[in-house]
Amino acid sequence: SLAIGHQYSSLGTQPIPCGSIPGLVPKQLRFCRNYVEIMPSVAEGVKIGIQECQHQFRGRRWNCTTVNDSLAIFGPVLDKATRESAFVHAIASAGVAFAVTRSCAEGSATICGCDTRHKGSPGEGWKWGGCSEDVEFGSTVSREFVDARENRPDARSAMNRHNNEAGRTSIIELMHLKCKCHGLSGSCEVKTCWWSQPDFRVIGDYLKDKYDSASEMVVEKHRESRGWVETLRPKYNFFKAPTEKDLVYYENSPNFCEPNPETGSFGTRDRICNVTSHGIDGCDLLCCGRGHNTRTEKRKEKCHCIFHWCCYVRCQECIRVYDVHTCK
Repeated sequence: SLAIGHQYSSLGTQPIPCGSIPGLVPKQLRFCRNYVEIMPSVAEGVKIGIQECQHQFRGRRWNCTTVNDSLAIFGPVLDKATRESAFVHAIASAGVAFAVTRSCAEGSATICGCDTRHKGSPGEGWKWGGCSEDVEFGSTVSREFVDARENRPDARSAMNRHNNEAGRTSIIELMHLKCKCHGLSGSCEVKTCWWSQPDFRVIGDYLKDKYDSASEMVVEKHRESRGWVETLRPKYNFFKAPTEKDLVYYENSPNFCEPNPETGSFGTRDRICNVTSHGIDGCDLLCCGRGHNTRTEKRKEKCHCIFHWCCYVRCQECIRVYDVHTCK
């Protein structure tokens, strides 16, 4: 599912030839052929999910690096049931729901549109208007397409389904009223309001907090009529059990300090670190105690900008010198 965004999101609004997308399971292929007009939005959703992952982890030892020319675009990192896998599934699933929902509100597809079901009574000084975003439709598309691979009776499928749903739930949790003022000279005598998704950065921040507080689980096997089925339960009974909003995992992460093709770790050598930070992005922790190198870098920047009436800004170009610190 991740490969579709990596390879096809550049097509924009152009139809995606379903048979040419590698790695789709039969259910995803059928979905693609039945709903080909929304597939560019699905691809865009995966793309923004990957980009948000890279933003959120830019200062971490694992920085959501992608691997070119591979269906497993994060390499072997997602083979393990770790916190990182949990976050990637959640943010990609949320990305698909988000992009499809926004595309529908913008009128890009004929099979969906604005949400007319959840208006309720207007508030004081405002009335319903505009186009409320139909996050339920976007979530349904994400559930049908992204979760299509997670149909095995094992622990990993159970984990992926849970984290996919946590990603979609984050959007529903963060929906808010967006309003526009009307009246003479912008007096805001009347406001029209509609339900809107937040910026995707807000969703990324929310899920990053869920990554930091993810719940560790253990695998249990049960005998059912269809055979052995694996389920998950919290490892520690004295912690609050995870809800549908929380991320779950059951395998420990590698430390990502050194390159390791088996775990997909690229190591942190030559990564830029923050010499003044005591956090994970600081040179002590990010460089895993190996130390860091410092070099100077000259950059051209705009400076001494002056506003001229009316209406433009004129700037000079300055050369500034920066210290850049990289891990040994």
